[in-house]
Amino acid sequence: MIELLGICRTFQMGDQTIHALNQINLKIIAGEYVSIMGPSGSGKSTLLNVIGLLDRPNSGRYLLDGSDVTDLSESEQAQVRRDKIGFVFQSFHLIPRLTAAENIELPLILAGIAPSERKQRVEAALLAFNLVERAHHRPAELSGGQRQRVAIARATILQPTALLADEPTGNLDHRIGSEVITLLENLHHSGTTLIIVTHDRELGLRAHRRIAMRDGSIVTDER
Repeated sequence: MIELLGICRTFQMGDQTIHALNQINLKIIAGEYVSIMGPSGSGKSTLLNVIGLLDRPNSGRYLLDGSDVTDLSESEQAQVRRDKIGFVFQSFHLIPRLTAAENIELPLILAGIAPSERKQRVEAALLAFNLVERAHHRPAELSGGQRQRVAIARATILQPTALLADEPTGNLDHRIGSEVITLLENLHHSGTTLIIVTHDRELGLRAHRRIAMRDGSIVTDER
């Protein structure tokens, strides 16, 4: 379970203080499918980064599965991210010099998984995400949809309990974007907590729970 208590995040721009998150109180139960919507600058991506331990709040507490992770060290937060959280980004964030298979394998290497098990897991992921024929292609040789499938396979190869997606269809056309969303929703159906940040209202309304943000605050939270 994800629980945020009085979370605030500010940024300094010259002599101006920007309140990106303002007293956020939020509970997300394991297995939920949540969309976070709002205009640019509303704080939705900052909120996702705090949930994903990519950013630290200035104040407030963050409890993940009942443990306070707010003040963990960088290395401790990295371990929690590795074990519990997967990320999917609009710009894919694949490593250009690595093949599709090598990009998918990378989290397994960092986690110290044995080579024989890595091979089995990568082969299963390539099959599950329809990437077998693209296994040895580098990102520049893949379509946008294929790159996002590689990114999702990499994000889920360690079987995280929560998958965070920031505008996952933002660089894709409608047809390919729909295919990507179906993949993400299938992962949710298998038990993964799915949190999607989007400015696309049609996509946001697919979620079972819909959170709208404005000026760093949650303005609606509907189920």
